[in-house]
Amino acid sequence: MRQQEKTRFCPETKSHFYTTLKKRVDAHFRESNLSRHGDGRMIVKTVFFLSAYILPFLLFLIYTPPLAFAFPLWLMMGLAVAGIGMNIMHDANHGAYSRNADINEWLGYTLYLVGVGVKNWKFQHNVLHHTYTNVTGLDEDIRDRGVVKLSPHLVAGRPHRWQWLYAFFFYSILTLYWVTLKDFFQYHGFIRAGVNRQSRSENRKMLAGLVLVKLFYFGVFFGLPVLALNMPFGEVLLGFLIMHVTSGLILTTIFQLAHSVEGTAYPLPDSTGMIRKDWAIHQLETTVNFSGGNKILTWCLGGLNYQIEHHLFPKICHVHYPEISVIIKQTAEDFGLRYLENRSLRVAFVSHIRSLRKFGLPPINEAIG
Repeated sequence: MRQQEKTRFCPETKSHFYTTLKKRVDAHFRESNLSRHGDGRMIVKTVFFLSAYILPFLLFLIYTPPLAFAFPLWLMMGLAVAGIGMNIMHDANHGAYSRNADINEWLGYTLYLVGVGVKNWKFQHNVLHHTYTNVTGLDEDIRDRGVVKLSPHLVAGRPHRWQWLYAFFFYSILTLYWVTLKDFFQYHGFIRAGVNRQSRSENRKMLAGLVLVKLFYFGVFFGLPVLALNMPFGEVLLGFLIMHVTSGLILTTIFQLAHSVEGTAYPLPDSTGMIRKDWAIHQLETTVNFSGGNKILTWCLGGLNYQIEHHLFPKICHVHYPEISVIIKQTAEDFGLRYLENRSLRVAFVSHIRSLRKFGLPPINEAIG
């Protein structure tokens, strides 16, 4: 039996934490007469980040500037890619952007604008990461890819003692890897693991869709400027890399600051495949907030500095996270549970560096050999 199919949350003593918390959060929205979904703030964000992505590219195509002037345009697009990922497609693909499923679906397709397959992302993020947060072998976000170890349960070799220095290079190429190879590796991996639970016909359609997305994406970014407008291929390639290094570094680092930091738990199933924790308590123990109260950072990051709120209520739009964080923190205190948070981005970043150093230590016999 596949690991995902046999792993379950089965607490030895059932807690009423999540039941109580849901009642309190529901009461907050009901008494405040607020929707759990997005509002005008999300419309402003959507227009802003999509414009910041599309308009610089149009300017690049229309005026064909030299690299010195094109550089800030590519850089802006990289920042916009990160903004789209954290603010628009993330909420939409969780069904949190709007109460209208069609709006969520179409705005979820903004992931195609950055060359990534939507279904693959949903399998990795919504199914595996959100269900099995920080569970080695199941959470795709800490999966062993050889170069960076993000779990104490992964065996590190001698090179990994330096991963706290070189990890950020690999973070910076993540979106580039995703638009070129990762989607296809994940597609085959998810089929073998049975994660997507689709028919062969649906899988073939999914593969064809991935191929079309990649052809369109690279056709727009290289076909239009190089073939249609005779721009130097090397300059376009350099700008494309600038865009992806910028977006990859931001996105990967921000997501790591919520889970791969000091204080988080990395539980393993027992011999029967059971994780002896309540799922909601598991989320509290494996997730850390940072920079709570920093309105500018919260706006830019799509509320991803409030990861506890997101993991407990992924279908609530991120614009509501600061207000419900008060309820979650109080409820956790009422049940004697820890609400993990780092006071600033800097503190969270330093904590991640320390975790990388810890996870990168080789086995003791190898370290002293």
